[in-house]
Amino acid sequence: MSGTSLDGVDAAMLRTDGHTISEFGPTAFRPYSDAEQAHLRAALGQWPGGADVAQASEVVETAHASLLTRFSDAQLVGFHGQTLAHDPYGEQGAPRTHQAGDGALMAELLGKPVIWDFRSTNVEMGGQGAPLAPFFHFACARFIAATTPVAFLNMGGVGNLTYVDPSRAAPEAEGALMAFDTGPANAPINDLMRARRNLPYDKNGACAAQGKADAGIVQIFLTDPYFLKMPPKSLDRDSFAQLPTLVEALPDADAAATLTACASAAVARSLEHLPDQPQTIYVTGGGRKNGALMTALRSDINAQVIDIDETGLDGDMLEAQAFAFLAVRVARGLPTSAPSTTGVAASVGGGRLSHPQN
Repeated sequence: MSGTSLDGVDAAMLRTDGHTISEFGPTAFRPYSDAEQAHLRAALGQWPGGADVAQASEVVETAHASLLTRFSDAQLVGFHGQTLAHDPYGEQGAPRTHQAGDGALMAELLGKPVIWDFRSTNVEMGGQGAPLAPFFHFACARFIAATTPVAFLNMGGVGNLTYVDPSRAAPEAEGALMAFDTGPANAPINDLMRARRNLPYDKNGACAAQGKADAGIVQIFLTDPYFLKMPPKSLDRDSFAQLPTLVEALPDADAAATLTACASAAVARSLEHLPDQPQTIYVTGGGRKNGALMTALRSDINAQVIDIDETGLDGDMLEAQAFAFLAVRVARGLPTSAPSTTGVAASVGGGRLSHPQN
């Protein structure tokens, strides 16, 4: 998995039948170089045929192939690719989504069957195409023996939330899941640190911890119409393009603190949409390592906010593990999303299977 933070590629192995998780296997990370990140950033927002897409695709394919060769025992590979553009509402024409990277080429390079293009079918059928991890979150809730509703909060470049009722029979069952993007998370903070301090991110939330959030800006942020939309709903990495302008006059620390407060406030506002308030929220993704963000979440949310690592799961690798899990579901003809997770009309699978020709 290569997410919206553009920091690199996560790879993870698991053993599954597409319903339950039997065993977690090895994991690995391959960072993008500065030059590779520059190519990917140049292609953000572009659709197939865009001026920078071919170069970005080559970066994605090279990075993934070099990492996945370490997993020689894998029987099947789930290759998500790099999201460059996502327009599920059809604001630029027909609804569509674009992940760079050719899964058929990956199958040839790896000599293994590859499941890829996970999102297009969902969007074509009227869904948001995101988030897709919720069906895996349902399996995770069962794996950690949760018995009452819990939530998984992924604080990556964009935040997304999954409400899980593990007592239901299956992830596609009515009431089992609700999922949607909460709002911007790490991406605006990362962009700020890169622009102002030439740093990739606010390590441990240290910069934000030295500043004071501007409450007025947070309130302006919360007036965005997105927060009034009922889920399921999803965002592009740059959906809140006004945020950098709102904080541009603030000192570095205050700007970082304000963006951090916005990310937390978006999550708190999102909880209003859930059918029930979960007692526990498990935080995954890079945001769980940001002390300032975790402090804000614990202040804003009336629930236990726990780093998912405390359960024995790997918060760095959950997204990669999710697409391994989903790959098996696609291969077995099982649904990977439902009306309550992506807004698609009925439970649906998706993805393409490519076999190596030789």
